[in-house]
Amino acid sequence: MTGMIVLGIDPGLANLGLGLIEGDIRKARHLHHVCLTTQSAWIMPRRLAYLHEEVTRLLGEYQPDAVAIEDQILRRQADVAFKVGQAFGVVQLACAQAGVPVHSYGPMQVKQAVVGTGRADKEQVIYMVKATLGVRELFNNHAADALALALTHLAHAPMQGRTLAGAAAGRPRA
Repeated sequence: MTGMIVLGIDPGLANLGLGLIEGDIRKARHLHHVCLTTQSAWIMPRRLAYLHEEVTRLLGEYQPDAVAIEDQILRRQADVAFKVGQAFGVVQLACAQAGVPVHSYGPMQVKQAVVGTGRADKEQVIYMVKATLGVRELFNNHAADALALALTHLAHAPMQGRTLAGAAAGRPRA
């Protein structure tokens, strides 16, 4: 199968989910998934360097056409938001260095694209990711979220292409 290769990323400092798929919205194929884990005992630069190195390695190995990352708004826990933000920044840096465009999606967009409703629960999302990609093994929730993000991008990519083509032709965006 040939098609767009998308790397989905569920950002986090302790657990960063990565999921790679290939195809289009009609037929997507699972390529790889993993959850990177850093230890809280590690100093912050070591944790961030590890995440950067691993994301950079996957970008080089699979050469995705796009990256889809979860854009979370964490208002209640400032310390968690700060740590996730650092991981988010390291991922953005790795993608910029590799020249891969990054697209952000919120949790409700992901649920809508994968399950069909923005009110889906985590188990429904995992079930649909496994069913859509034909992945049978149980995997980490962070990796499942990353694969869901990649599927979300495949669902949105045709619309983004039309929007960009229209803008390039001088037409206003829809």
